[in-house]
This record gives sequence, C-alpha cells and structure tokens, in this order.
Amino acid sequence: MTLAILDVRLVCPVAGERRGDILVRDGVIAAIGDVDVPADADRVDGGGTVLAPGIVDLGVFAIDRAACRAGGIVRVGLVPDGSPVLDDPGIVQRAALIGKPDLWIHPISAATRGLDGTDLAEMAVCRSAGARAVGTGNRWIADSGVMRRVLAYANDLGIVVVVHAEDGALVAGAVATEGETATRLGLPAAPAIAEALAIARDLMLAEDTGAAIHIRQVTTAAGFELVRAAKRRGVRVTCGITPAHLHLSDIAMSDFRTFAHLSPPLRAESDRLAARAAVADGTIDVIASGHDPRSAEQKRLPFADSSAGMSGAETLLPLAAMLVRDGLLSLPALFALLARNPARVLGLDTGTLVPGQPADLLLFDADAPWRIDAGAMRASAGNTPFDGLPVQGRVLRLWKGGREIS
Repeated sequence: MTLAILDVRLVCPVAGERRGDILVRDGVIAAIGDVDVPADADRVDGGGTVLAPGIVDLGVFAIDRAACRAGGIVRVGLVPDGSPVLDDPGIVQRAALIGKPDLWIHPISAATRGLDGTDLAEMAVCRSAGARAVGTGNRWIADSGVMRRVLAYANDLGIVVVVHAEDGALVAGAVATEGETATRLGLPAAPAIAEALAIARDLMLAEDTGAAIHIRQVTTAAGFELVRAAKRRGVRVTCGITPAHLHLSDIAMSDFRTFAHLSPPLRAESDRLAARAAVADGTIDVIASGHDPRSAEQKRLPFADSSAGMSGAETLLPLAAMLVRDGLLSLPALFALLARNPARVLGLDTGTLVPGQPADLLLFDADAPWRIDAGAMRASAGNTPFDGLPVQGRVLRLWKGGREIS
C-alpha cells in the first residue's frame, strides 16, 4: 500500500521543519520533501497543517486506547504497577500484544518481584517476553544493595532502569510538598528534598555500575542540578517530566481540588520555573503524560484520602505545545521530547520522519483553539487539573505503520 500526505509542515526532531510531502510504502516512510507520487497512491491533502512523528508516551499507568488516539499517541511505555504487576514473562507478553495494531505497548517490567524492593525479578526472561526496560514503578527501592544489583543486572542485559525518585521514608503518608500551601491547608506533607536525596543515591549507583537510568519524573530545582552534574560527568542518565509540573505549582491545590493530587505532588513556584528552564537547556529529555486516570469515587474524597493521579494522554500534545508558544522550544525540539527521545530510552528505532522509519505519523492543527473539558474527555476517567483551560493544537489524523487509526 502507498500513501501520500501532501502540502504539510514536516516537523522532524532530526531534520528540522520544512514544507513538503511525505510518501509511505508498506508502512515505512519512503520519501519526504518534494516527492513523486505514484498514480495508485492514496492521497491526503494536509492543507499546510503539521505532520510530525506519532507520540511515544513513556510511563503510562493504564492502557486507554481512546485517549491515546485523541492525543496522537501511537506507542506507550507501560509502567509495571497494576494488577497483576509486570514481573512475570507471561504477563509481560500479554501486555505487549493487547494494543496492536492501533497502539503498541512496550512493557516496563518490574525490577523486583511484586515491586516489593527486595528480591530481583526475572529481568532477562521478561526482556525476552517483550519488556523494553525494567523499572521500580511508582515506588523507590530503599535498599541500596538491591538497587545496585538491579542496575548492574540491567546493564549486563543492555536495558535501561526507569526509576521513581522520592525517598520513601520521607514521603510516607504525604500528599503535598512542604510549604505555605500545605501548611495553610493542613495537609500531610514531605520536604521537596525527598526527591533530590533519591536522585543523588540512584545517580551514584548508576555511575558506579555503568548502567543507563531514566528518572521518570524530576520536578525540583535540586533534582535538575543533580541531573545536569551527572550528565557532565558522563553518567548515562535521562529524565522526564509531565505538563502538570511545567504549568502548575502547589497553589493549584488551594481549594482542596483533588484533581491536583498528583505523584510526585505539585511543587513550589520556584521549582516550576526551574523545570521550565530545564526544558529550555536540554536537561529534560522526555515529556510524558503520566496518564493515570482515576474514577470519581477515588477523587471525590477529602484531599488526603483521595488517589493521586491524572488523566493526561489526550491533553499531552496541546499542553506541551504551550512551551513552543512561550518560546522555550521549537516544534522539532518539542517532538524530540515527545517522540524521538522516549523511543531511544526504550531502545526503539522510531520517532523521526526519516526514510526507512516506521510510518507512525501525526497530523495536527497547531493553531486550532479548544477548551479542556474533564466531562467530555475520551479517557476512562476525566480527572485533570487543567479542566477549563483554553489550549491550542488538535489532532486531525493518526497513522500507525502507515495504517490510519480511526
């Protein structure tokens, strides 16, 4: 099958941006720019809208096909949390298959059995079953000896370790970051340094073992400084963030709105500004949705009793695109954070508009205005702290391997 998408703004993390066409043959990008279109090709007139690589969302907690389609997501890195935990090769294999062909799921298998932080899981077998990385889930491995063995084993296997960076002893029972807002609301809170302590320990162990490590979310100024310093030393570290920590501070919790109960919790305004600076200077490698939809029963509770998490898949693109309008990033740089870099963390050869790459393509109108409406979201639950926010950027069409996803 041959597909030609004509008259689009081609946005590629590698080749930059230019006006032109793209030709797809048998699910693979065949040519870009000024292309000769075969007579039998299916033609799509892009009308000057943006064509970019399909989004690779690294670190989702739930498989939500409708939300991913609405958000332009074609691949997800599924964290090991859930029931059952992704610590068994059979479970990993099933997880890797259930989304195809529309959504490719790349499991991140559990680093320890049951994510209990004590006994190492069968990482090699899970990798053979389809795991693209190993991870600690939404937990921190407190035992440094166990964590060192995890990193050393993963290094031998040639896969990255995806970690959650919060010192478990400091954050136990906390639902907010220590500061004026938490004090005024009387919420159980933990110091922001809990993140930096966890990052420092894990970076030192990664440096010692030579392992590749991806810190799923870094949200504090101290954390960014540690990552910068480690990169300068040659540590194989990458890090990510969600739009929530780029656009919101802990002030968003002021009315006890549980949609703003997240993990990690929202930080001080100074940390939010540090996060935006870290995007601009390249410290942050990945922007992900952190998609973790929660039911009304889990959110309609007192703040301290509610579940942490937000539905983020279908709002990832417009919220991330705000960084382009703010002048922090170019569009090609944005799609490096949304597609190319997360694909590289997972060891996937995709995320660019280069001939020979899979035709995972996203056509969107970067200027289309709309308003986020939690009640109208296509996700399994519409819990978002951005309810009511005016945004720009609408997904028009989506292709996975050259096949349109409807």
